[in-house]
Amino acid sequence: MAHTLETDVVIVGGGISGAALAYLLARYTDIPRIRLLEKYAAIATVNSHGRNNSQTLHCGDIETNYSLDKALQVQRGAAMVARYALHHPARDQLVFKYPKMVLGVGEQECATLRERFRTFKPHYSSMQLFEAADIARIEPAVARGRTDEMVALGVTDDYSTINFQRLAVAFVDDALAQPGGRVSVGMSTKVHTITPENNGFRVHTTDGDLRARFVVVSAGGHSLMFAQRMGYGLQYACLPVAGSFYYTPSVLNGKVYTVQNEKLPFAAIHGDPDVLMPGKTRFGPTALILPMLERYHYNTIPDFFSVFSLDRAVMKVMYDLFKERDVRRYMAKNVLFEIPGIRRVLFLQDARKIIPQMQLKDLSFAQGIGGVRPVMIDKINRKLHMGEAKIAPGNGIIFNMTPSPGATSCLHNAARDMQSVVQHLGASLDEAALKKDLG
Repeated sequence: MAHTLETDVVIVGGGISGAALAYLLARYTDIPRIRLLEKYAAIATVNSHGRNNSQTLHCGDIETNYSLDKALQVQRGAAMVARYALHHPARDQLVFKYPKMVLGVGEQECATLRERFRTFKPHYSSMQLFEAADIARIEPAVARGRTDEMVALGVTDDYSTINFQRLAVAFVDDALAQPGGRVSVGMSTKVHTITPENNGFRVHTTDGDLRARFVVVSAGGHSLMFAQRMGYGLQYACLPVAGSFYYTPSVLNGKVYTVQNEKLPFAAIHGDPDVLMPGKTRFGPTALILPMLERYHYNTIPDFFSVFSLDRAVMKVMYDLFKERDVRRYMAKNVLFEIPGIRRVLFLQDARKIIPQMQLKDLSFAQGIGGVRPVMIDKINRKLHMGEAKIAPGNGIIFNMTPSPGATSCLHNAARDMQSVVQHLGASLDEAALKKDLG
């Protein structure tokens, strides 16, 4: 019989969420055996990699699809990430300072941003209202050639950009460096199934079996797949939305977001410097529904069908989504954004909302860049469940699905999971040190 490794906590998924939890458990608890499993050969190679996300430290100040309550929650998570990164020896590889703004064009958007400024300013001391002259000074290319009214909300002197892949590596390295060698990492280790067993769980992997007292699955859309195989989370389905990007030469000094269309439950286009591609500005993301849980990984197509679980409730949500004319047009346009020969011409129209004088010759499709956001469908309430989702049945296992701003919220979410783990195992938590270090 093959040997079974005994451990206290197994974390499935070596992206930013799983890495953050491994670090917190190692740094602030006395749990003796923590095992992190990652199916690929390196940490954070899927959605946490910088090529597959916006690299934005979301603070809630310029994200117009956030209510004030949601923004303040995200702000707390962002502050934890910033404190960790800024005190890390490799901070210059983790966190970057760029100006950022959300741009309003036209009378209606400008009025929306002015009202938002009045509501949000008391909670965001560094937030400023930029008039046309201010925008021209901060982002000349945004103002050049523009005739419509414009205004922006933003910050000029703050850390706005994170290399989340490098941050995940830092979490894992710091976890491994904690005294006692309590953390181990299994790379290139794919989890097949998780089954309850004797007040714990047996985790079946390509590298043998593990027995754990607590399991946390932080594997994007695959988290729902594992949950549903165990009979949990059946009220959800997963709608994977892929995002592609386009490159231009450097035309922006910082991040420029646009106002979210309230009828579209997808990210509005933005442009920003790419920390992985010096000298280039990246525009996007697009929004394309794809039948796979990981972009460009076609072997995840069967996994998609296991979590999409098409039934009457899912069909009702999809019908309600696509009956909106704006949504139908938007999704059709995003399909065309992927077709060589016409995609640059079409995307140019959207990109010119940010850079009015952008030329077609400057725009190129970012081949192989872009990830998948696992948007959840709430089948009970028959609506899209935007943002993070957590399935925690209370028996020693947690499943996390963390689309944007999941990376920004990684430490905040991991701290919640850590509390659950500590309580379930009867372990100790150094709350004073946690508060001192991360707030």
